[in-house]
Amino acid sequence: MLDGYIDIYLPDLKYFYNDIAKKYSKIENYFEIATKAIQEMYKQVGPPKLDENGIIKKGLIIRHLVLPNNIENSKKVLKWIKENIDNKVYVSIMAQYFPTYKAKTSNTLNRKLNFEEWQEIQNYIEELGFENGYIQELGENEEEYVPKWDY
Repeated sequence: MLDGYIDIYLPDLKYFYNDIAKKYSKIENYFEIATKAIQEMYKQVGPPKLDENGIIKKGLIIRHLVLPNNIENSKKVLKWIKENIDNKVYVSIMAQYFPTYKAKTSNTLNRKLNFEEWQEIQNYIEELGFENGYIQELGENEEEYVPKWDY
């Protein structure tokens, strides 16, 4: 339906395990639906095509936010991308998670990523041999970028 109309897709692939998707986002069958959509996006636009300045003109970049205490979920997501899309796809691995609202009371989401978790993900990305993409630095000040909603 959208084939030929969209130049760039930037989807998130958050969860491999449907029980985590249900728990954190109240979504059923997340992985099956999201991966089917991502495969269709890739079919439509293919791997990123960059201009002479390195700016994307067409293609797919898959984003993934690494969550604390959920490193195996991230590894499964990355492995799926590697095995089901191709080496040329760009991945954007984000380390910017920090707990807000109800996550502050969660036993698994009540903190930021630690260095060991982030290092494990970086090592796994290298092990998988991804050729393209972006890896965010592990930060300390993500909260500063959240708007104040106290009108």
